[in-house]
Amino acid sequence: MEVLRIHAAADVRLHDEPTPLPAPDEELVRITAVGLCGSDLHWYEDGGIGRARISEPLVLGHEVGGVIADGPREGLRVAVEPARPCGHCATCLAGDANLCADVRFCGHGTTHGGLRTFMAWPRRLLLPVPERMADDEVALLEPLGIALHAIGLAHVRAGMSAGVFGCGPVGLLLIRTLRALGLGPILATDALPHRVEAALASGATEARLSSVEGQPDDIDSWGPVDVAFEVAGEDAALDTALRMVRLGGRVVVVGIPPTDQTTFGASLAREKGLTLVMSRRMQSQHLLRAIELVDDGVVDLGGLITARYPLREGRAAFEALVSRTGLKIVVQPSA
Repeated sequence: MEVLRIHAAADVRLHDEPTPLPAPDEELVRITAVGLCGSDLHWYEDGGIGRARISEPLVLGHEVGGVIADGPREGLRVAVEPARPCGHCATCLAGDANLCADVRFCGHGTTHGGLRTFMAWPRRLLLPVPERMADDEVALLEPLGIALHAIGLAHVRAGMSAGVFGCGPVGLLLIRTLRALGLGPILATDALPHRVEAALASGATEARLSSVEGQPDDIDSWGPVDVAFEVAGEDAALDTALRMVRLGGRVVVVGIPPTDQTTFGASLAREKGLTLVMSRRMQSQHLLRAIELVDDGVVDLGGLITARYPLREGRAAFEALVSRTGLKIVVQPSA
């Protein structure tokens, strides 16, 4: 089978390897779609993310959809839950499996992800998806789950106002979900004009162009909002969130910074009595909820995928990710 591995920063290579043999609790999945995201960008540009570095050639890809390739469920289309928490530590038993210290996560560390023709993965982590959902859309369910987890941390309710600062795919899914939950107005910023346009198309009440280093014009006259989401991984976006949220408001930090440091104005956050919450990945119930919301027509995934590549063009897919000229890039390993 074909496998795309990253060997070092900006060094991805296609390999021909044996098809994996599933363990007794696993099933073999033919991979149909893998979304590339901001964490994959960090691996490609920096050779790692946070404290994790490439120790051996790694198969990236954790936004994965596919079809079960053999056994009693052969032919069933599934979304892959990318996290394999231990299930028995105090953190898992407390209901915070996304924070498990012993988690194995697709495309991270030494756990290989979905950028290959086939992968073997635990049966319990392969969730059926409706037949009417397109293969490419299945790869968007995991980032929708990320958005749902962040929304849960924000303690939102209908009628609240919200700010989304950073309008890549997760930011856009946040806007769509917040709108579906009855929040408004929803204000948004991004440093790229096409993402500002996508924010408006996704349901933002107002969206403005910012810069990576600075704020939109007249920001102090814009808002305030009840809850803010930082989704860019940039200090300027976090500063915007702190300035835009109301006194006593809540800021959920979703973005991953380019270095392992985030800074913000402590005096402003302290004077406003803000609560800052760090969001990490999602929990399994969020992927189930994502499937339900899309199947019921509550959240629309249309228009988010702007480029598709076969696995053999993996390098081009990553270079497109670096260019930030589109929205979601999807690789189709079994195309």
